[in-house]
Amino acid sequence: MSTAGIVTSAAPRAFGAPARARLNRAEIIIAAAAFAGLCAYALATAPRFLEPDDYAYLASVVALSRGHLTLSTSQYHALAASLAHSVGGFYSTNGIVQWVHLPSGQWISEKDPGYPFLALPFQLLHVIRLAPLFYGALACLGLFLGARAWLGRYAGAAAAGLYCTSGAALVFAWRDYMPTFTEASLIAAGTGILLWAVLAGQATARRRTAAGLAGFVALEAAVFTRYTDILVLGCAVLAVIVASRSAAVRLPARALWWWLGSVAAFGAGLALFDDLVYGGPLQSGYRAGEITFSLSAVVPNLRLMPGELVRTMPVLLLGLAALAWIAVRRVRPGQAGGQAAGAVRRDFAVAVALAASWFGIWGLYAGYTWTATQPASATVHVIRFYVPAIGAISLLGAWLMTRLTAVPRGAAAAAPACVAVLALLFAQGAWSANDMRTAATAAPFGRPGPGPGHGPGHGPGGPGPLRGRPPGAPGHGGAPGGAGPGGA
Repeated sequence: MSTAGIVTSAAPRAFGAPARARLNRAEIIIAAAAFAGLCAYALATAPRFLEPDDYAYLASVVALSRGHLTLSTSQYHALAASLAHSVGGFYSTNGIVQWVHLPSGQWISEKDPGYPFLALPFQLLHVIRLAPLFYGALACLGLFLGARAWLGRYAGAAAAGLYCTSGAALVFAWRDYMPTFTEASLIAAGTGILLWAVLAGQATARRRTAAGLAGFVALEAAVFTRYTDILVLGCAVLAVIVASRSAAVRLPARALWWWLGSVAAFGAGLALFDDLVYGGPLQSGYRAGEITFSLSAVVPNLRLMPGELVRTMPVLLLGLAALAWIAVRRVRPGQAGGQAAGAVRRDFAVAVALAASWFGIWGLYAGYTWTATQPASATVHVIRFYVPAIGAISLLGAWLMTRLTAVPRGAAAAAPACVAVLALLFAQGAWSANDMRTAATAAPFGRPGPGPGHGPGHGPGGPGPLRGRPPGAPGHGGAPGGAGPGGA
């Protein structure tokens, strides 16, 4: 997909820019600077394992790097002993936290299996710290292209910048063995690329089809990482089906078949994988009833989460304001005609698709019973379920930024306005991320030492008090109890 093709296919409207507006060097610099700030923060942060999930994923990545997806009992205990010796923390010679004994007699992490595959190349190259950042770069690229195709100049820089500056992104981008930032980045990349593929009417049919296919593959990889992301994938499927019926979009005839075929193939492959590994096409590593959602959990979650969400990702306020403004413009009659009316309808359609993805995930986890029982100090442990929506929120926030800066001589004012907003958000995000990390070290998940290869003396920090299954829980071969089922 060439840059020239992407640029000419965009239909910029913000700042009075003409159609086929050329890519501005300042846009690239702003987006690159925001991503560089994210990378600098992540790489400057000393790695720590903040909860048992980190240890469970590390064991999976190490096992896969040795050629094993599942382990025999002897292999399982050998790996547990090896990691207990080299890492300490939540490992013991008796077992690995949050791993399960399958009916087949094999052992595997209870976590959804996608992230070890995504992290494997970086583990083999001994650059695991770059794994989340690589997928973060894909997110920035997808958001840049999608926002620019939708909104025009500087929208891409705004969307990528907003994605990189929230505390929720910063606090997970340095956690090498946690999938949260990678999962969110795959969703952001897929969403942005799909938005470009749908709106890039002047691009060739082959290019739009290939881009959309790549977008769906990214969303599918996110689902493999966390199965509940199937809500986002479902919203994307519904959105492209609706878009294909619009004469204004003019999707290539075969594009929809390729895209939906990819989703169908992924679904069949995932069902086969689960059947072979877990013993059933709808099975996973979690026991029946371990991951639960209930309306009774909504009120307790609403007592904790809104304030924490605003503090850790204030960009959501921009997203909500954008949704309100877009809705008002759509329902207010007689304010636009011709091309302007078409732009209003397009903005509304895109906003509905993004809001469905955003509120689908957040609505689901508003009813998650595990988070409803966590103390206020456990922000970093519960906020991760809401992070996958950052991509959609950033695109909506970019819409608001382009509207607010669309003033006379707006193109000249756009760059400094964008930089000022992103700098403010980055400062707030870094403060929020530091606060979450500090609070996590005192949370009841214990104070484990650093991860492997992250400095001398891998830290004897013991497991501390754990929530979840007690040692020797049925079906878990005496492995240590977990910190609850926080991997839904």
